[in-house]
Amino acid sequence: MSEKTMKAIRQHAFGGPEVLQYEDAPQPTLQSGEVLVRVHAVGLNPPDWYLRDGLKILPPEWRPPVQFPLILGTDISGRVAEIAPDVQGFAVGDEVYSMVRFPTGMGEAYAEYVSVPVSDLAHKPAGIDHIHAAAAPMSLLTAWQFLIDEGHDAPNPLQPAPHAPVPLEGKTVLVNGAAGGVGHFAVQIAKWKGAHVTAVASGRHEAFLRDLGADAFIDYTQVTPEDVVHDVDLVVDAIGGPTTARFLRTLRRGGALFPIFGLGASGGEEAEQRGVTVSTTQVRSNGAQLEEVGRLLDNATIRVAIDSVFPLADARKAHERAAEGHIRGKIVLTVD
Repeated sequence: MSEKTMKAIRQHAFGGPEVLQYEDAPQPTLQSGEVLVRVHAVGLNPPDWYLRDGLKILPPEWRPPVQFPLILGTDISGRVAEIAPDVQGFAVGDEVYSMVRFPTGMGEAYAEYVSVPVSDLAHKPAGIDHIHAAAAPMSLLTAWQFLIDEGHDAPNPLQPAPHAPVPLEGKTVLVNGAAGGVGHFAVQIAKWKGAHVTAVASGRHEAFLRDLGADAFIDYTQVTPEDVVHDVDLVVDAIGGPTTARFLRTLRRGGALFPIFGLGASGGEEAEQRGVTVSTTQVRSNGAQLEEVGRLLDNATIRVAIDSVFPLADARKAHERAAEGHIRGKIVLTVD
């Protein structure tokens, strides 16, 4: 029997957006516990360009072995095409969405078909289309696992202790990088949970963020947030990394700083002196949590912002858009 093929974006070497090739690839074969999904849309995330470029952002000992040709991506929305005999809870034709095999394996989402472990899969919220559903999984699960429920007990690769969300009702929360993928969800989740939310972004995003529920707004191009904000309960730094320690002085004693990108985050000694907690974690695939947040997407309690949409064949242009920065919400690929 001849092997089934599909269209996919593959790369045969690490590099810039130019290495992304639209070409024929073998269609995935189902293993036990998996569902084959006909993809309608793919959401883009920073790990996509980190992997495309060779994971230079990670310490060498953290870089997994990679085999070429490589298919990027984790976030999909589509329709069930086939199910393994041992899978329950889904049927052929169901509309579904997922963050596939992250961070433990290759999602291979930039393709017409993707095989998905059933534990990573959820029914697509009926109230949104495939573009918005594909844009949600990684960014929304990141915000959810930081702020509401980590949802797993895997060891934390970024710190010795498990990450612990903090109560949000009645608290003051500052979200840095509020207009981006994780940031715009963090604003909405904190507001939904009863926090007073200050959003930090460039001025052109103010109306957008206030519409999502931000109570206050700081244009970082005009004002240095840490110079004007004091005694907040929680800072969610959706930028994270080496600059995150600057937010320690905005926190009250007993407050917390959550850098979304935990690698290179510093400030442990200063945090101890100030009596604040710095905590981060690694987002993990979780179909049950996607079912849960799907209800909030379905009734528009949480909305998904789309920056731009490209056909799958133009994945290179989508990555070029990502490299420009100043993304509002998410970039999505559509699959015919």
